[in-house]
Amino acid sequence: MSDQRHSLITTGGMSRAPNRAMLRAVGFLDDDFDRPMIGVANLHSDITPCNAHLNRLATKALEGIRAGGGVGQTFGAPTASDGIMMGHQGMRYSLVSREVIADSIEVVAGGMNHDGVLALGGCDKNMPGCLMAIARLNVPSIFVYGGSILPGVGDDGDIDIVSIFEAVGRFQANKLSAEGVHKVECEACPGAGSCGGMYTANTMSSAIEAMGMSLPYDASYPAVSAAKDRETFLAGKLLVSLIEKGIKPRDIITRKSLENAYTFVLALGGSTNAVLHLMAIAREAEVAWTLADFDRLGDHVPDLADLKPGGKYVMFDLHKAGGTPAVMKALLEAGYLHGDCMTVTGNTLAENLKNVPSIYAREQKVIKPINAPMHPTGHIIILKGNLAPDGAVAKVAGLSKRNITGPAKVFDGEEACFAALQARDIKASDIVVIRGEGPIGGPGMREMLSVTAALSGQGLGEHVGLITDGRFSGGSRGLVVGHVSPEAFAGGPIALLKTGDIVTIDADKKDVSVALSADVWAKRKAEWKQPPPREKRGVLAKYAKTVSSASEGAITS
Repeated sequence: MSDQRHSLITTGGMSRAPNRAMLRAVGFLDDDFDRPMIGVANLHSDITPCNAHLNRLATKALEGIRAGGGVGQTFGAPTASDGIMMGHQGMRYSLVSREVIADSIEVVAGGMNHDGVLALGGCDKNMPGCLMAIARLNVPSIFVYGGSILPGVGDDGDIDIVSIFEAVGRFQANKLSAEGVHKVECEACPGAGSCGGMYTANTMSSAIEAMGMSLPYDASYPAVSAAKDRETFLAGKLLVSLIEKGIKPRDIITRKSLENAYTFVLALGGSTNAVLHLMAIAREAEVAWTLADFDRLGDHVPDLADLKPGGKYVMFDLHKAGGTPAVMKALLEAGYLHGDCMTVTGNTLAENLKNVPSIYAREQKVIKPINAPMHPTGHIIILKGNLAPDGAVAKVAGLSKRNITGPAKVFDGEEACFAALQARDIKASDIVVIRGEGPIGGPGMREMLSVTAALSGQGLGEHVGLITDGRFSGGSRGLVVGHVSPEAFAGGPIALLKTGDIVTIDADKKDVSVALSADVWAKRKAEWKQPPPREKRGVLAKYAKTVSSASEGAITS
């Protein structure tokens, strides 16, 4: 137990009697005051299946903490459902919720001077929000992912949440009836757990496991499994030993462990949001990390996973094939991971994987051979050019067409673009530009899944380009470029584009640019005026005043 904790609740000395009296009222016994006190940040919420089951896991965490010799205190932190917020103004709160989660956990665990933190999360922003708080607090901590949802059953095989977004696009293209959309809607989400493909939740839980901040198999155990219950119990028990050993998050979150995390994201074909969130976690842990580090790793790590949205399978299939540690074992044996990184088990990554069979030890179809990958190098690339001098992010997994040049169709906001899609005004070879959706201008940097899913549903996913200063869901696919920095609100070049300008996206050259003369650029820049802030008060206004560029992780601290 830390000296600071001991000075706050020790049974010796009368000055702490009021503190102890309040703790007795919530169930503390005499000897509990000499135990490590651990905060259990439970992001339970019944507004989303991702988090609806977390109370069950919180109970297991408390049992494990008690079995390990500690005493746990549960508290909540807010979550918001990305899938339900998608496609309307509510999505402005999505990325903001990451910061609110981090702040909320810091306030409670910091204010209570908890000796350790166990955080339970499910929906997309839970994972990075929890890790950002854990990195700030730097007390012994473990993250537990709520687990992935089981796939739904459709007419042509397994379906998931992105299936319904794409069904809407097929309906708009007269390729699916209203009854067909309803059927997909009813079957896509069969119960508790986070979205099943390699979307943002599974991407970040996998990254955190490879980083060493969660237990082996944390990312691949299904939400509705006894294995997830057992893992959570063990996490609580192990956290007490982490406190005794003095192993803290910043002992685990290092440049090498961040390389492990992003390498695993690349190998699994994960979401572009990993760039934003890993950058934010690195900033909170005070680890030097830039966009160039993402690109450096992306140049040599193969994309191995045939997982949605670019492939056929979901996380449940990977669980059946051997789970996340089995993939890490293969990557370690091939020299892609740093095995000497410390983890929350108290052992190194290599020690954790010592007795785990490689994913290739038995026949399976989810993870391709390293010498015959889905894509030979990283499916996420960092682009620059005169439209994104500070950088932009694209996901190129599974694309048959890696570059496009065409006329820009410029929209101020997602709604205007979606209306054009509904009117069938977007044609093959167009470059769709959605601006004013950056961290400051949005505010909140909305995801464009409704647009990308509709493009896919209309059969245009591989035939148009899309550029935005907003984000993309892990479920987005196509030749799409997001996180354009500087954003339009800050006067970035994307603010100066006009419909008809000839724009190029070239994934091979890592370029996103427009063909305009210096004189035209200068004239447009002189004429540009910054729009007024969209929000004048409340959390969105506060966020817009303090948030950094997407190229810096869009953090507010």
